[in-house]
Parts: sequence; C-alpha cells; structure tokens
Amino acid sequence: MTLAGQGFACFAATDRSRAWATAALARARGIIADPEARAANLRHGETWFVGVDALPNDVDGSIDSVPLCGPWQDHLPQIGPLHRAQLSVIYPGYPKQDAGESDGNHRYRLRRGAAHVDGLHPVGPDRRRRALERHAYILGISLDGSRAAPTLCWPGSHRVLGAALRDAIAEDDPAQVDVTAVYHKARAQVFDQIEPVALSGPAGSSFLLHRFTLHGTAPWRDERDAARVTAFFRPDWIGAHRDWLAVPE
Repeated sequence: MTLAGQGFACFAATDRSRAWATAALARARGIIADPEARAANLRHGETWFVGVDALPNDVDGSIDSVPLCGPWQDHLPQIGPLHRAQLSVIYPGYPKQDAGESDGNHRYRLRRGAAHVDGLHPVGPDRRRRALERHAYILGISLDGSRAAPTLCWPGSHRVLGAALRDAIAEDDPAQVDVTAVYHKARAQVFDQIEPVALSGPAGSSFLLHRFTLHGTAPWRDERDAARVTAFFRPDWIGAHRDWLAVPE
C-alpha cells in the first residue's frame, strides 16, 4: 500500500525502531507524570495528554543517543531537520467532554474521531480556517503497543482534500486564504464516500500519512486496555507552496 496511492502506509516494527520506541517511552514516562506537564497538556476530561513538542529528541530524531531509524525512511517525501515530537497519550474513557467544549464538537469527536487535516487552524472569533502550518508528512510511531483508541485515517482522502485546497489557494499565500468552506465540503465528501481504517500495532510499529490525509482518533472502547502512547512527527515543508499543494491525481 503506497503513500501516493492511499495516502497512508503502515510499517512493521524492526529491531532499530523498537529500540527507539523503548528509549522514547522511558523519557515519556517521566514527562507525562510531571504535574506541570499534565496541567498544561491534559484535555477532554483528562483522557488525552496532547504533548505537542514534548519529547526531547534531537533534530535527527534520536533520543538519548538512540537513533531514529525505521522502514518509513525509504518512503519519506522530504528529508530535513525534525522538531521535538508530539507525545500523544490516550487514556481510558477518551473522549470525555470538557467544560468549554460545545455539544457539537464533542459529538464530532465521538462520531468522526475529530477527523481533520493538520495545519488548517481556526482563526479569529469566527474561527475561519487558514493553512498556518505546512507539513511535509505525518509519521506516527507506537511507543507502547496499545491498540486502544487507534488513529483513524480515510484512505484516498488526500486526493479530495488536496484538490480542494489547491483550487482554493492557487498561487496565493496559504496563510491568507480562508479555506473553511472548501475544507468542510471536501471533508463531507470523504465521509460520504470513504470508510476509515484503524492504524495500530506493537511498540516500534509505525505509519506514515500524506499531509492532506484526513485522520483522527477513535473513541475508547475497552476499559481493560492500558493507555496508548504515540510519538508524532510533522516536519515543516521546505520549498514552494505550489509544490506543497501538489497531490497525486
């Protein structure tokens, strides 16, 4: 299954990816137990530790001298410096409703896994969406092997969303174009036509998503499962925005 064809690819764990996951999880345990980090990162009734930029890896992805290596490397659309990875932890009961969360948003999280395309941020009191962040790809690596509340993705959705964004933005500055309407229309088309697939696996397994692939998180189903810990990399796109908007036909 190719990244270009379906918008995602899954990879089995290897000795080297398991070694990185073990080192990352050892660091993660201390981070997610820290009271200040928990206060800053827990959402949805303390069932999700958001953990953006929380993992202290180096720019090459290594952590505590353990290199970031895995089968995804031959499939990356771009190689470049890496940010500190997101340390996402899903706890039993996800998602509970936060006090400030609307009923509609909570229903969307329950029914659609809060499906979204990364980087399209709501701006201003009217929450109009603009492409304020442009990513090269999304790489997720399981740190603990839990299959609870897996990441969901909609195969082929990158073509639908990518074409909509390309037509709306064209040669303009992506950060200045209101893409709210076209984004919602394309997202609804995906929901009508495509069934999501769940992405999960043992520690060190990984998945790669096209930057325009619609994805989210499934609700928790089994209280007997342990928390799910995943590291996410979303490196910045390097290059012209017209190339960032290019998607497979």
